[in-house]
Amino acid sequence: AMPRLDHWERRLADAIDTARARPFAWGLNDCPTFAFETRTALTGGEDVASLWRGKYSTHLGGLRVMRRLGWPSLEAMGHALLGVPWDTPLLAQRGDIVLTDTGLGFGVVIGATAVGLAPEGLAFASLRSCRLAWPV
Repeated sequence: AMPRLDHWERRLADAIDTARARPFAWGLNDCPTFAFETRTALTGGEDVASLWRGKYSTHLGGLRVMRRLGWPSLEAMGHALLGVPWDTPLLAQRGDIVLTDTGLGFGVVIGATAVGLAPEGLAFASLRSCRLAWPV
């Protein structure tokens, strides 16, 4: 985990508000881009979303970019960019990143749920439906 910036709670709320206001777009405003941009906003850390941001415009295109970057799955992507996950997502705290089993993909913890982006907009998943979690 990286140290969080001052007022990270406000930064988390701002990231969610920004995501809510922008239409879903593959490679620009989608689940991994939202989760990793939020991580950068909370920590001031490296903008890893720049590795894929704007480089695909469809779900299939996203899978191709992931494979080109050496990640055959979202789980492999999480391991490569975030390290070893917790195998107990219920330990995740607000602002941490999770990988859901609901089809949402990556999300950001906001309490007992995680928020992420889906084609229909903001989507929520219970932490109980998350497979892995990484501290931020």
